[in-house]
Amino acid sequence: MKFPRFMAFGIPLFIAFLLFIPYKHVIIFSFEDQGKLVAYFPLKKEKEFKIKYTHSIHLTDVLESYRLSDKQIEQTELAYNDFAVGMPSNAEGEEVFVEKDGTYFIKNMNRNFAYIDLRVGQVRANHRLIYDEKTYTLADYIKPGTWVRISSERISLWEQLKGVKISG
Repeated sequence: MKFPRFMAFGIPLFIAFLLFIPYKHVIIFSFEDQGKLVAYFPLKKEKEFKIKYTHSIHLTDVLESYRLSDKQIEQTELAYNDFAVGMPSNAEGEEVFVEKDGTYFIKNMNRNFAYIDLRVGQVRANHRLIYDEKTYTLADYIKPGTWVRISSERISLWEQLKGVKISG
């Protein structure tokens, strides 16, 4: 008699556990500040990623490098080719400014964020996620013009079923 009771309650409880417990570490893209999942990128062992985009004024590429922890995103480096409007002209604090082959780098950055807000480019920006030496164009997965909040989280199987997986 105890075994059927266990089956009646234990199996559904086990299935619910599998569906709803966050276990998969991902880069998550959610709608603005609503928290609703738009897309996610599953992480392997590598905890570093980059966002590359074309600057809207000087029309050259900018490359931002990040490192992830469970709940933080640390910006570690910035690379760009032009000092035009919106780009830094020097490093701050312990950061290091370097010029190499016409590219300017700010290295040794230690800027931590709980999240990064980004509006996926509609015209020129062409935002790309670079992970494990592969490039993924965000507009292929997220409607251009959408304001997304990028964060580092663990998600459940249920949440994975609700969002768009950016193949990784």
